[in-house]
Amino acid sequence: MSRPAPAQRPSPPRVETPAEGAWAAKMERLRSRTRPQSKLRVCDDDDLRQHVEDAEQTAQRARFFAEASPDDEPAAQRAADAETAAETARAELDDASDFLTFLALPRPVLEELIAEHPPTEKQEAEGSVFNPDTFPAALISAASFDGMSRDEAAELLATWSAPDANSLWEASWQVQQESRVDLGKG
Repeated sequence: MSRPAPAQRPSPPRVETPAEGAWAAKMERLRSRTRPQSKLRVCDDDDLRQHVEDAEQTAQRARFFAEASPDDEPAAQRAADAETAAETARAELDDASDFLTFLALPRPVLEELIAEHPPTEKQEAEGSVFNPDTFPAALISAASFDGMSRDEAAELLATWSAPDANSLWEASWQVQQESRVDLGKG
């Protein structure tokens, strides 16, 4: 005769420890981090850019003077007025500017994009890990928050001056290198 199987007791429900709860909350924050982004200002009004630079320098000098003479109320007022003028100049520059925004790509996406644009043998011998003729436009397009196409990126790289084209490339590449974590004592 066979014996009946012993009755199994149900396992008690698992209770999350405070440490596990804290870890779960931390992991959720880590998952929901926003990706780094950079903005490239495009403004062809040299006079306006110079006006902002001048206004900022004037505000800085007035602030230094006011800080050096804390009891001088007219100096404090000049510093406040100069800062207001600088803020107004910056707002005018913002209004006259176009901004291109670039986002850091997830690491696997960036690695795949690099793999899609391998260097030629000559470029590889020169130390390049991607094809500098095709990769920049692809990265600019992939990282563009504004929706710039690869063809549009290639057009800008080909038609802008060398410093402006380099700034476009650097804005899309540098954000891929941006770190927002620190190693050290916690």
